[in-house]
Amino acid sequence: MTRIWKETGFVNDDPWVIENEDIKAGSNEKAILGLSDFLARVAEGDEAGFGVLINPADDVRRLEGHLDRIALVALAFPAFSDGRAFSHASLLRSRLGYQGEVRAVGDVLIDHIPLMLRCGIDSFAVTNATALKRLSENRLPGINNHYQPTARPSADAKSYSWRRVG
Repeated sequence: MTRIWKETGFVNDDPWVIENEDIKAGSNEKAILGLSDFLARVAEGDEAGFGVLINPADDVRRLEGHLDRIALVALAFPAFSDGRAFSHASLLRSRLGYQGEVRAVGDVLIDHIPLMLRCGIDSFAVTNATALKRLSENRLPGINNHYQPTARPSADAKSYSWRRVG
């Protein structure tokens, strides 16, 4: 069972559905399209409010110029060892200036969520039983001191310019 989680808690009645050959969005749902399908649709008209799925090998920079038409970007994490979507999230937030919702989909594990939040991901499609249990108990792991900057604002550590408190 997949549940959507944000820092405010679990989301009920999330309308987004990742479309593929077998699954299509219903009348009360919103479609998340693959990158190629999305680019084809925006070339056809001026419709907005799209959801876009970015797979690890996709070039997220292809969304530039269309970000105002996107309501949600879903970043695929096909395996816990594939971290390319962390870079996609960082590029979306810091270089492209995307302000909409960024969602992690796929193999979302509890240990990765704090790092995903730091990269600018703000919602999570969670299927992992341990992650679901820990999130329902409001037990998010994390480290309070970080040496690298982040896509999210952080408090000043009152010492070195490169030390951040999360």
